[in-house]
Amino acid sequence: MNNTTSNKRQSNDFFWPSYVDLMTSLFVVMLVLFVYSFKLFKDREGELKQANGELKAKAIELEQITKIRRSLQQLEGKYFKYDPANERHELLVPVQFKAGRDEIQEAYKPALLQAGRTLRKVLKSIKTDQPVRYLVIVEGMAARYPQGDPRNAREEQTTYQLSYRRALNLLNLWKQNGLNFGQDRGIELIIGGSGFYGTGRYSGRREGDNKRFLIQVIPKVGRMQ
Repeated sequence: MNNTTSNKRQSNDFFWPSYVDLMTSLFVVMLVLFVYSFKLFKDREGELKQANGELKAKAIELEQITKIRRSLQQLEGKYFKYDPANERHELLVPVQFKAGRDEIQEAYKPALLQAGRTLRKVLKSIKTDQPVRYLVIVEGMAARYPQGDPRNAREEQTTYQLSYRRALNLLNLWKQNGLNFGQDRGIELIIGGSGFYGTGRYSGRREGDNKRFLIQVIPKVGRMQ
């Protein structure tokens, strides 16, 4: 009996320390898992808050851009027509250049000047809740020669320069008459030439109408630098 009692006592002496060690280890593991899970939760919560903030900022920006586009409808009328397919404005002044030339004839200058004044006036009159920058692209274009004319292939590259010079001459005309968009805070004017190419061109019998200017206004909502 004494041996049996002694053995039971020794077993109990081994069991309880081991049990305590096991429970301590489990507690430590659970504590580590809890801390890790809590960190993941806080990180995820922060990501969600950041995402919500970005979505809200995008929504505000979209609202401002929509408002600006509605305001740009004021351009439509005598001098500009909006092209919904290409989301840009076409200058309605029926400028006709001589073949291969970039000089703007005197007859078209008064209307082109008034178109520039209208564009500047509309851009400066738009009121928004946030600062806005406008990228104004003036694109010169060129018309192809009649189908089969060898000059189409021979002069394809030079027409890029030709259409660019036409846009440059329009910019210079505006500058010489006090319409310097580069001095207007928040307006950046860029000129370009698309030669025989570009989207939204006329074809067939209206090929000659491609001797024109396109105006594209791209608003950018955000902090002004």
